[in-house]
Amino acid sequence: MLIQDTQQGYGVVSRLFHWLMALALLWQCATVITRVALEDSSLDEFLWATHKPLGFLLMVLIALRIIWALISLSRRPASISVLAKYGHIALYLLMAAVPFLALLRQYGSGRAFEPFGLPLMSGFEGQKIEWMMAPGSLLHGWLGWLLFVMIAGHILMTIRHSRSEQEHVIKRMW
Repeated sequence: MLIQDTQQGYGVVSRLFHWLMALALLWQCATVITRVALEDSSLDEFLWATHKPLGFLLMVLIALRIIWALISLSRRPASISVLAKYGHIALYLLMAAVPFLALLRQYGSGRAFEPFGLPLMSGFEGQKIEWMMAPGSLLHGWLGWLLFVMIAGHILMTIRHSRSEQEHVIKRMW
């Protein structure tokens, strides 16, 4: 298996980003569903404690993934349609926007943030910065749900293509 992408398929780096992020996003979905369905349970407490650090990790991964995709742009397999191309762009934008809005809200709140023990934001005393908190408070959750719906659509289209004449689409990332 090649490290870099080719016109015929994705390389190890692209596949690693794809599947690591798929697992992390699935975990994030589980944290949110548990938060909604089983709030204040021991499972909720366990899972919710991982939500912010994992969100930060996802933000780092999507930044690296976008950089890798831009570096590999001329070698990557072509999209099978305009809809697929713009659907993937929308997925990338949402994967970047959702954690960015959460980090913006976190900073504006003045609370410290130390994912995995790394002192990312030390926090501050005094008034909260409302203009930083407002977009995250308004959009983080809704865009997160939209991202999960689009991921479900991505999975369904993958299944559809695996049963059609475009079966090669699955092999490019698997």
